[in-house]
Amino acid sequence: MAMAAPTGSAAPVAPALCGHLALLLLLAFPAAHGYSFPQQHTMQYWARRLEQEIDGVMRIFGGVQQLRGIYNENRNLFEVKENVPRKLVEKVAGDIESLLAKKVRALKEEDIEYYDSKADTEYDDPDGEEVEREKSNSLKLEFTDDANFKTKVNYSYAAVQIPTDIYKGSTVILNELNWTQALEDVFIENRKEDPSLLWQVFGSATGVTRYYPATPWRAPNKIDLYDVRRRPWYIQGASSPKDMVIIVDVSGSVSGLTLKLMKTSVYEMLDTLSDDDYVNVASFNEKAKPVSCFKHLVQANIRNKKVFKEDVQGMVAKGTTDYKAGFEYAFDQLQNSNITRANCNKMIMMFTDGGEDRVQDVFEKYNWPNKTVRVFTFSVGQHNYDVTPLQWMACANKGYYFEIPSIGAIRINTQEYLDVLGRPMVLAGNRAKQVQWTNVYQDALGLGLVVTGTLPVFNLTEDSSDRKNQLILGVMGIDVALNDIKRLTPRYNLGANGYVFAIDLNGYVLLHPNLQPQIINFREPVTLDFLDAELEDENKEEIRRSMIDGNDGQRFIKTLIKSLDEQYIDEVFRTYTWAPIKSTNYSLGLVLPPYSTYYIQANLSDQILQVKYFEYLLPNSFESEGHVFIAPREYCKDLDLSDNNTEFLENFIALMEKVTPDSKQCDNFLLHNLILDTGITQQLVERVWKDQDLNTYSLLAVFAATDGGITRVFPNKAADDWEEEPEPFNASFYRRSLDNKGYIFKPPYRDAGYRELDLENNTIGILVSTAVELSIGGKTLKPAVVGVKLDLEAWAEKFKVLASNRTDRDQLGSRRCDPLTSCEMDCEANNKDLICVLIDDGGFLVLSNQEDHWYQVGKFFSEVDANLMSALYNNSFYARKESYDFQSVCAPEAQSNTGAAPRGVFVPTVADLLSLAWWTSAAAWSLFQQFLYGLTYSSWFQTEEVAGDSMEARETSCIMKQTQYYFSTVNATYNAIIDCGNCSRLFHAQRLANTNLLFVVADKPLCSQCESVKLLQAEVRGILWCPSCVPPGHGGRAVGGQAGSVGQGREVRSCEVWQGWKEPACGHSVRGWPWGAPRAPTALSLVVSLTCKAPPRDPNQCELVDRPRYRKGPHICFDYNATEDTSDCGRGASFAPSLGVLLSLQLLLLYSSASRHPLPPAACL
Repeated sequence: MAMAAPTGSAAPVAPALCGHLALLLLLAFPAAHGYSFPQQHTMQYWARRLEQEIDGVMRIFGGVQQLRGIYNENRNLFEVKENVPRKLVEKVAGDIESLLAKKVRALKEEDIEYYDSKADTEYDDPDGEEVEREKSNSLKLEFTDDANFKTKVNYSYAAVQIPTDIYKGSTVILNELNWTQALEDVFIENRKEDPSLLWQVFGSATGVTRYYPATPWRAPNKIDLYDVRRRPWYIQGASSPKDMVIIVDVSGSVSGLTLKLMKTSVYEMLDTLSDDDYVNVASFNEKAKPVSCFKHLVQANIRNKKVFKEDVQGMVAKGTTDYKAGFEYAFDQLQNSNITRANCNKMIMMFTDGGEDRVQDVFEKYNWPNKTVRVFTFSVGQHNYDVTPLQWMACANKGYYFEIPSIGAIRINTQEYLDVLGRPMVLAGNRAKQVQWTNVYQDALGLGLVVTGTLPVFNLTEDSSDRKNQLILGVMGIDVALNDIKRLTPRYNLGANGYVFAIDLNGYVLLHPNLQPQIINFREPVTLDFLDAELEDENKEEIRRSMIDGNDGQRFIKTLIKSLDEQYIDEVFRTYTWAPIKSTNYSLGLVLPPYSTYYIQANLSDQILQVKYFEYLLPNSFESEGHVFIAPREYCKDLDLSDNNTEFLENFIALMEKVTPDSKQCDNFLLHNLILDTGITQQLVERVWKDQDLNTYSLLAVFAATDGGITRVFPNKAADDWEEEPEPFNASFYRRSLDNKGYIFKPPYRDAGYRELDLENNTIGILVSTAVELSIGGKTLKPAVVGVKLDLEAWAEKFKVLASNRTDRDQLGSRRCDPLTSCEMDCEANNKDLICVLIDDGGFLVLSNQEDHWYQVGKFFSEVDANLMSALYNNSFYARKESYDFQSVCAPEAQSNTGAAPRGVFVPTVADLLSLAWWTSAAAWSLFQQFLYGLTYSSWFQTEEVAGDSMEARETSCIMKQTQYYFSTVNATYNAIIDCGNCSRLFHAQRLANTNLLFVVADKPLCSQCESVKLLQAEVRGILWCPSCVPPGHGGRAVGGQAGSVGQGREVRSCEVWQGWKEPACGHSVRGWPWGAPRAPTALSLVVSLTCKAPPRDPNQCELVDRPRYRKGPHICFDYNATEDTSDCGRGASFAPSLGVLLSLQLLLLYSSASRHPLPPAACL
């Protein structure tokens, strides 16, 4: 433990007094060699010397005062404009409303020949032989590149996409193609009216997608599993919100393949739900219980559905069937009014293998006569049970009965319930034909992030009995790219730390600078909550609620923000202003720091001056005036952007030789400000930097960066080692300097794995920067940041001298100390006994008197001295902030290489498939279904491991826990002792005024017995897991550990189950090889203590659902219509895959068996 003695304070408690007394005794008496730990006043003197040296260098070289003078002298070249938040929000909200309204106007209803978007897609045979294709009437089209769509398109035709598991020659599909062809003319006419339209799409209830313009489908060499009915925009547009309870029969008769089919069916059912829906999943036999930690209905968001999908795998078949237990549990869930829920469509989905009980008494008690809850029943597996009771349950409760005899029927039959839910919507007619705008999601055809306006399409025909048709035909959709919406928002006049954001009724961000999904997964919407995009606090919770309620408002708050590089936390002031976007479900917000209330707008009407300043952008001026980096902004329409700043500058200069800054094709605001800042920073070079010798003060470079987009680095050669972003608004040093007073140090970041640095061949620099604050006519703004780059090695030596007892006239070693004439240790003469460091406000090492620390500069200090960093944290010098990044990307889990095919699955040959005897064997058919299950659904539903329609292992989305440290409010000087018996250490810590540095002096540790828990700063990945509690066996991979290296007392989690291991009861500690398993190989024959615990999930997911965030669903619900015809309420299986589909799947399985990238095992769906 560390006992601290802050200056000017007294401890009232006896133990603390004893600690202080021990500290004073240690400070007062010298060691045997004659040196004593420095006194507090001595270290305060060192701190003042450091502060003065830093301030002196920045005053001479930073040029803050001089730059202020230059701005004032050039006052006639710019105006100071004001950002009025309410007016800005009102204007941008109106512009976005107009844009979306314009797109909405395209949502209209209106010999079979079409362009099959998959006709030209190559699906290679694993053996290299060309696979025979079905004949079709598909057109052959030519395509041209289109910048708006980022792909090749044909504007003369629409394209058609049909899911792989649907036979495109069936009568239903041919009829669909026939009547939807009329939409092609509508699409073409829409584009003539609005050339900026992107994808226009019609998704049919049968699964057919017709989209315009035509383009080849993006799925080469893969099985295409895209089905429009499972897209977020279709689900949202096809039905009103849902409260759903899924109950699964897990009685003893449900085992083997049937249980697997049920688990997979639940997977697929969950994928038909959107964030507007609520769900719970329970299993039942004699009793019903939830499969997860969720005790009530929860929002069907990605994270909650992931929990369900994981826990469904833990269902085990045993006991007897009691439908009453399952239905009573489900009705109780739906009647719970004390929780947040959809409060619209209510339904129960029951999966079972069959039974005789109709549980009429339950329906009479809970659901009749109003029948507000629909019941859907699913008979799963191949059996001889009487299905009449299941059909009766569905028909008697306005639901539907489905059969799922095999794997192929799952995808279709778990989504067709949407047709039933659509009936009240169709019968409501025009009242239901309202445009809805979706959450953000990844476009399947490569547009990036989009939102879609949706409109349901109904069948308005009447049958022979004059009954109104009640089937939904599909959903029309119009895509709007987020980039098109962003173009309507202000950017550069808001400054580096100002921004616009927008949220929907769920609180998910539509626009936000932190909305940056790292992985493309078009099967899932991008759902980043506003409170996860920022650091959550009470003020932001209230702002979010007000925005969801459609209110407008403004609030000035103090809040925490992360730095752009996510290494630091700053406490800042911000003004939040918000207002609703009319005719949509969105609300717009604006965030402004106080110093961005005003901004500079250049007015360079003097063309001679324009030319003069522009010449300072030419590379031939760099040697004398310093190197110039220009921000890669869209200054003109014809400017070619480039990630290489030298190339971008060349492109910019070439364009400026053809056009003027006042050209209509250019952004005059951006260009004038850029040229103005070029001239102003050049004057700084002439007045300050050229007259100084940087080597005298051990500086590698001086620099200035501006809001206008200029970063000038002097001298020119220093640009070779310049690693900061050329866009100042994206540079961490720039943004942090604006938010913090004084001098901000930024060492080069080194992660924990960084080991060595060749200091002889690499000069390491430390940035020191500060903002330039102007006051013009009582208006305060910060248009620039200036700074220096310190030479690490030279300043480390200077640091030792400044924190020593010698003056400039003293020579090192001139002082003598002995037991009779003691003196204080210092950071120079006693660097073998005394550690002296400067640590920044994020806890990163900046300077040290220890030469072996130099290559660790930039590391989190706990990696350098865990014991000392823990003491600083425990003494409240640092506070800690933990948060979660929901947009991270992780490498896929390594696959076991012990076998190519999924374990325990029989792989039939083509000869087997063509053998009549094999096909007529019921047992073989069951096996065939099982290996299809292992093949298909390990990729279809494991979206975390397999992206979209690919069978290849890729990077996956994951949740990373982030921990940042920042200075607490403690400003006192501390002397303290780290109490660890004979290994105790003294240390002193003090903040350096006007900087982000902490000066720390400490004894070197005398021994290693005083160990401390190492504080972590790096991102930590959440553990992926499966519910099996088993040790890793042959070829098994332990999530959170390594296969084959189980240590004493180590917690073990495994996804792959070695044959022979059994599942223990979690929570028990087992010693030795447990559960009667065969003896493990010699390499694993060691005694272990296995503790099976429930692995951690997403951050407190099971607790968060009990404190759900505020949200609102759509304001209109269509769940009831008195004229609804419920007579059509059930049928058997309707899916009959073609032989071609089965052969293709078989060939793919054989190919995967031989591939060096084996398929993910079905055991860990």
